Amino acid sequence: MLTTKRHTIIIQLLKEKQTITIQEAATATGASISTIRRDFTELEKKQELQRIHGGAILPEQKFQEYTVTERSSRYLEEKLQIAEKAASLIQHGDCIYLDAGTTTMKMIPHLQGKDIVVVTNGLTHIDALIEHGITAYMTGGRIKAKTSALIGPPAVQMLQNFHFDKCFLGVNGFSIEAGYTTPDPEEALIKRTVQQLSNISYVLADHSKFRAASFAKVSELKNAVLITGGLPEEDESALQEHTEIRRIY
Repeated sequence: MLTTKRHTIIIQLLKEKQTITIQEAATATGASISTIRRDFTELEKKQELQRIHGGAILPEQKFQEYTVTERSSRYLEEKLQIAEKAASLIQHGDCIYLDAGTTTMKMIPHLQGKDIVVVTNGLTHIDALIEHGITAYMTGGRIKAKTSALIGPPAVQMLQNFHFDKCFLGVNGFSIEAGYTTPDPEEALIKRTVQQLSNISYVLADHSKFRAASFAKVSELKNAVLITGGLPEEDESALQEHTEIRRIY
């Protein structure tokens, strides 16, 4: 089968299923695993797909954002493990910032019983923080319906009143070239401000966000410890030259 025909079949499969494995692509095209790996590499260079461990997904657009409901079901098991790993880094007496996001929200059940203070801009976090008896503050700001985040100048202004032992941030993409990115410049400003107010910053990101680059830059990779999982060994080795990585497995 010609290369162009294989590529057409691979992209069509991705449009139908959103995510495909190397084996699925090999079966659909009748090609070998090694050939499909080369196809994935070529298509990624053309930004027609994004490689993930064992397969590929359609690349996110620079301005694309999923709703909270859409994001909460993506890579759920990995996000749960990332959240548990992140929560294990919090010590009694810490003052922390929890970014709006589905992975940071999954940290909250693991924080019960720790004598900590949490500041957050995540509207979806509040009920869980109350349920688990955690002292919490919310930023002010404009409510962004799609991400349930509080953003804008009032949020930035309130944050200036705090200093954090640790902050835990979500992003839409991370790469060696672009650093940590998110679609919305106002959300990027919130994250960047929090990093400047924290002793140490952690970014929680599942493996599918590697090599993705959204519109607004948050910071360079070196400005945060990355908590992730499922990256191929060669990708992890390349990233470790630019930032510290805490693997979930």
